[in-house]
Amino acid sequence: MSELNDKIICRGNGALFRSQVGPILLLTGIFFLNFTSRIVLSPLMPTIEKDLGITHGQAGSLFVFTSVGYCISLLAAGAVSSRLMHGRTIAFSAIAVGIALLGISCSKGLWGMRLGLFFLGLAAGLYLPSGIATLTSLISFKDWGKGIAIHELAPNLSFVAAPLISEALLPWFSWQGILALIGGISLLTGTTFVLFGKGGGFPGQAPSLESFRELLAKPSFWIMALLFSLAIGGSMGVFAMLPLYLVAERGIVRNWANTLVSMSRISGVGIAFAAGWATDRFGPKRIMAAVFLLTGIMTILLGLAADAWIIIIVFLQPMLAVCFFPAGFAALSSIAPSNARNMAVSLAVPFAFLVGGGVIPAGIGVFGDTGSFASGFAVVGALITTGFLLSLCLKLPVP
Repeated sequence: MSELNDKIICRGNGALFRSQVGPILLLTGIFFLNFTSRIVLSPLMPTIEKDLGITHGQAGSLFVFTSVGYCISLLAAGAVSSRLMHGRTIAFSAIAVGIALLGISCSKGLWGMRLGLFFLGLAAGLYLPSGIATLTSLISFKDWGKGIAIHELAPNLSFVAAPLISEALLPWFSWQGILALIGGISLLTGTTFVLFGKGGGFPGQAPSLESFRELLAKPSFWIMALLFSLAIGGSMGVFAMLPLYLVAERGIVRNWANTLVSMSRISGVGIAFAAGWATDRFGPKRIMAAVFLLTGIMTILLGLAADAWIIIIVFLQPMLAVCFFPAGFAALSSIAPSNARNMAVSLAVPFAFLVGGGVIPAGIGVFGDTGSFASGFAVVGALITTGFLLSLCLKLPVP
């Protein structure tokens, strides 16, 4: 009953959507740099692999170290935000990401990179629970789909921008210099939020046995954790190894491969925004089921399609994959009381990023070392299709 009351109260707390667009856009900008800092290694990977003299499997392992740090940080985010409050946690995360990137830019070997990426994950993981909690507190319940869709423009723009930034700057900077530049911008953005940011002036819920028990007792929570794992694997995991796959196995030159990957993500910017409206109209459950079925098929074809079709599949796969996240975050927020939404994100997303953003790209890299990146993508696609059945089994509260 208290959970229902929390949801009813929440509907009346949000301000008019138009009046909150500015604060939402600032949060989106911070999320953009947060996400870009973690995926920019992908378009830089052919250069990094050659510079450090590492194998495909070792290249994939770099994403594991980032994901492990991210996972630990997400689990601890509730304790941090309960002391700093959400607004200060957001600013601290942005500044710490900048410092971590500057540290990575000074590394000279594989283990230095791994350690730096672990700390980058620790810094970046603090943002998302506080970002989602702050955003949903700024707007009313009926506008969550639209608000989260704007916020989700950040990773979609990152997928487009990261390869273009890499190719534009590589003629002028080393890969270390590019990381340092992004780190400096993140420092400035975190400072901007301290001075001009709005929202987040309330504490998160610190981890406790009671809050853990309440969420972990819900089957819908576990289903959402698995769905996020598959969705992140289909989006971030595939993106992480796609440029290397196109260069090493499909014979496409690096700058053209990065351009293709960037262009393929442009549609996601608009598609994800439309998915937010579709989530408000049809409900998250239906949207998620359709997304997993179609994304899984496209990911299988990414590995099995002939060279003549591969460019088309490269464009279609991310167009479908990004549609999950507005629906996914709306569903995840709906299964938790209003004062524990950050806990739901902090518990569900760490495992998802560890699997989808770490284990999956590392596994694809291992397949690449055996001479068959394509088989790795086909296996990942088969796993993603299981999300269709999991979505149908999901039970969400009626708003």
